[in-house]
Amino acid sequence: MSVSGKRILVVEDEFLVALGLQDNLRVLGYETVGPATTLAMAVQAAEREPLDAAILDINLKGEVVFPAAEILSDRGIPLIFCSDYIGVSRVPDRFADAVRVPKPYTIASMAAALREIFDGDDDAGPDRHSDNDQSMSF
Repeated sequence: MSVSGKRILVVEDEFLVALGLQDNLRVLGYETVGPATTLAMAVQAAEREPLDAAILDINLKGEVVFPAAEILSDRGIPLIFCSDYIGVSRVPDRFADAVRVPKPYTIASMAAALREIFDGDDDAGPDRHSDNDQSMSF
C-alpha cells in the first residue's frame, strides 16, 4: 500500500513535539492534518477532516482525547495512541486493541506503528530507517 496521499491527523498539545512529528511523517511520505493542540480542536478535526489515520496524545492539557477518538473510531479511522504514561494510562475498553506508542518515540517506532494500522503492508513506510535511527526522534 502506498503512503502517498494518506492523511494523518496529529493531536498533540506540546507544539514543538507536534511539529517534529509532522516533519517526520512528511519524511515518511504522509500528509499531515493539524496539529490539533486541544480537545476542542481534535473533536473538530475528527468530525470534519478526510483522514486515513490519527495519532493521538492521550492527555491534552489535562483533558483526555477519548471523545475525539470515539468520533474517529465511529468513522472507521485507525488510531495510534501516544503518551508518556502509556503503561499506566487507562484506555477505555473500546480502544483496547488500538496501537500504542510510548513517548519519546522515534521515526522508526512511528513508521512501524503506521505499518501496523495499515494492515502490516510493507509499503506503508520506507525501510531506509533502521530501528537504531535516533536522528529524527521526537
